[in-house]
Amino acid sequence: MTDVALSLKDVSLARDGKFLLEKVNLRIRHGERWVVFGPNGSGKTSLLRIASFYTHPTSGKVEVLGHELGKTDIRKMRHLVGFSSQGFADLLRPSLTALEVVMTAAYGALEPWWHKYSKEDKEKALLELKRIGIEGLRNRTFGTLSSGEKQRVLIARSMMSDPGLLLLDEPAAGLDLPARENLVNGLSLLSKDTSAPPIVLVTHHVEEIPAGFTHVLFLRGGKAIATGTINETLNEKNLSACFDLDLRLQYRNGRWSAIAEPKQ
Repeated sequence: MTDVALSLKDVSLARDGKFLLEKVNLRIRHGERWVVFGPNGSGKTSLLRIASFYTHPTSGKVEVLGHELGKTDIRKMRHLVGFSSQGFADLLRPSLTALEVVMTAAYGALEPWWHKYSKEDKEKALLELKRIGIEGLRNRTFGTLSSGEKQRVLIARSMMSDPGLLLLDEPAAGLDLPARENLVNGLSLLSKDTSAPPIVLVTHHVEEIPAGFTHVLFLRGGKAIATGTINETLNEKNLSACFDLDLRLQYRNGRWSAIAEPKQ
């Protein structure tokens, strides 16, 4: 078994004559936790859609968990990639419990009455809620949860099929400060779990980097402008170039923050 969970080689994606991604190279290994930065339109979501087998690149080679896109049956592969985004919450019935929301992912369903679930399915769903620190919410209905709690339930749901790769598309978008911090703390728990798969987190904000994340990719205009470990690559030069703004970066108590340099 390869130790590479995701490999992109000279991957480009073009629409209407415009590159959404252009010759992006990326290699994510087991045990790594990645954060992807970039302004709106930089290609972050396009990258995740390619990695999750929902979009084919215009050119380049994509391998996920040793399977090359275009040479494998994607219907048999999609359950091996966990994907979570804000929009998925709108597809779920509000009266489902958090446990049911997670459990239905065992069959890729949205409703528990579509299939029969075993005691093992329920135990697995509870384990995934516990891994991200919200097992106490298991009997709460989804519609009564806060936005941050919903996102943690959705992340637990994406882990139900034991994916080999977990993709998170801006899970903290639109959350208030307490909800964001609760979500980041939950992701920190997950990132430190050695049994968890490689994680790719898309965000705009360094404040949303959970403790335990190891690598960073900066995208701008569809191109990768810097890639590497967080310790070496997350710096003021790369962050400023990514967002085209003079930024000052700070690190304190395991968390990052950034502010713009005042103009003289």
